[in-house]
Amino acid sequence: MKIAAINGSPKGRESITHLMVRSFLQGAERAGAETVTVFLAEKDIRHCRGCMACWFKTPGKCIIDDDDMAEILSQTEGVDVVVWATPLKYANVSSMLKVFVERLLVFANPFMLVDQTGETRHPKKAPGAESSFYRAKLVAIANGGLGQRGHFQVLSHWIQRLARNNLTEVIGEIYAPQGPLLVNPAAELQPIIADYLGLLEKSGAEVVTNGGISPETQKLLDRNLIPEGIYLQQINSYFKMLLSSVKHPYVNSW
Repeated sequence: MKIAAINGSPKGRESITHLMVRSFLQGAERAGAETVTVFLAEKDIRHCRGCMACWFKTPGKCIIDDDDMAEILSQTEGVDVVVWATPLKYANVSSMLKVFVERLLVFANPFMLVDQTGETRHPKKAPGAESSFYRAKLVAIANGGLGQRGHFQVLSHWIQRLARNNLTEVIGEIYAPQGPLLVNPAAELQPIIADYLGLLEKSGAEVVTNGGISPETQKLLDRNLIPEGIYLQQINSYFKMLLSSVKHPYVNSW
């Protein structure tokens, strides 16, 4: 099995997103998978122009040929699972990840059909002509700082729609609503962080060996790292300390 992780964090290798993905992939590798990570922050990916040249002028080939898109597609050729990894940005995926996904239009079939639920979608291309991204199963990994799982609703809906449009399936959704805690140096948090990263490794291994994350592991991953009230108190105290040093007007609103 080959797994490709597309990291859409602007912080790249220094991101909480990478910390999560790295643990997931370590578990997958121990279970025998080949893995590759693409850091979009290190790549030049131009915006899709919406010109449809890839459908009607140069079928299957994007008219943009002077950025890093072709290199990434070559690097991820033959993947069985794609991990879409992102920090939560205004309740959605990062702009970097969105730009990359839009460039995958080159692999779609321009015709439309009605699926079994009555919705229209593009059919897959013929076997052998499609991108790995159009057949691979999907995993979502994301983190955010607002502290509640409900903030990931749009992202979760997006990954499910992406799978539906690509005629594939989502085999894992991992969301960390208290993401900043994963890089907090406080000694009392280290066992909690280690346990969570261990669960990420376990989920990576389960994707390889079982084809998905087990309900038991998912349930543990879905727990908050610390109680919500304590998290809000601590994070607001931290922000107040930072803002006080620059005499920010927000400080007086609390």
